[in-house]
Amino acid sequence: MNPLKKKPRTQEIHEKPLLPTWMKAKVRFPTDEDPVEIVRTQVSEKRLNTVCESASCPNLNHCWNRKTATYMLAGDICTRRCLYCDVAFGKPGLLDSNEPERVANSVLELGLRHVVLTAVNRDDLKDGGSNHFAKTILRIKETSPKCTIEVLIPDFKANRDSLDILYASKPHIINHNIETVERLFPTVAPQKNYKRSLSVLADIAEHGFVTKSGLILGLGETDDDIHSCLEDLFQNGVRMLTIGQYLQPGPTHLPVYRFVHPDEFEKWKETAYQIGFKTVASGPLVRSSYHADEYLESID
Repeated sequence: MNPLKKKPRTQEIHEKPLLPTWMKAKVRFPTDEDPVEIVRTQVSEKRLNTVCESASCPNLNHCWNRKTATYMLAGDICTRRCLYCDVAFGKPGLLDSNEPERVANSVLELGLRHVVLTAVNRDDLKDGGSNHFAKTILRIKETSPKCTIEVLIPDFKANRDSLDILYASKPHIINHNIETVERLFPTVAPQKNYKRSLSVLADIAEHGFVTKSGLILGLGETDDDIHSCLEDLFQNGVRMLTIGQYLQPGPTHLPVYRFVHPDEFEKWKETAYQIGFKTVASGPLVRSSYHADEYLESID
C-alpha cells in the first residue's frame, strides 16, 4: 500500500482545523533593492539551493530581509521520504564538487556573519555527505574567517567515520532536529529512528560542540509526549532548542492535527528553560534556523 494514501495511525477523524490569525503572514511587495531579492538573485545566479525555498519555510521573507539564508547542500532530492517534509524525494544526482566554492563566495558577497548549512539525506553515499559538509565549512572559514557556521545535519545513520569527518571541520554549532516525539516517529518519519537521533545528539555534545535540536508541534502529540521529548533532548546534551508549528506542505503530506496557540508555545519555552536548556526559541513560526545568529550570541 502506498504510505501516502494510508491514513496515519496517530490521526483521529476530525474536521481540518482552519488557519488561525496568528499563522497568517503579511504580504510583501519586493523591489530591486529589497534584501529578499538580493538574496534570491544571489542563490539563483550561483545555482545554489536553500532549505528556505525547498522546504517552503514560512519565514523566508523575514530571514532573507535580514540577508540571512540556510544553504542546502548536496542537491535538492532527498533519499528519505518523511511525511512532514516538503523536500522532494527520489534518486539524487552526483555531488557538485564546485558547490562548496560557490557557497563560500555567496557567504562572502552577502557579508554574512552567521551562516547555516544543511543538506538532504544522502543515504546513497558511503559517508552520507559528511565530506561535502566539511569541504564547505572549511572553504567558508578560508574566505570569511569571522563568519560563524552552524550546520543542520541528517543522522548519517550514526556512522562513526561520517561524524568524525564533520567534527574535524569544527563548525560552531551542530544541529540535528528530532522533529517529533517518540510515539509519532513510526508515522511521521518512518525512515528515521528516535533513539538513533538521540545517540547522534549525545555524541555531538560529548565531542564538545554546541548542540542544538528542534521539535515541531501539531501532529497529534500529547503534553506528556512533549515533556518526555524535551527531557530526552536535554539528557542527551542538547542545550539550544527550537519549537515550532507543523504546516502541511501539500495534500500528500500529513495533515495538521491542530494549530498550537502562542500561549502554549510560551509555556513550553518556560518548561524548557526550567529543564535546563540555555536558549529556547518557541513560537508558531519558529524554525530551526530562526534568528540563529542572535541565539549563538546568547550562548557564548
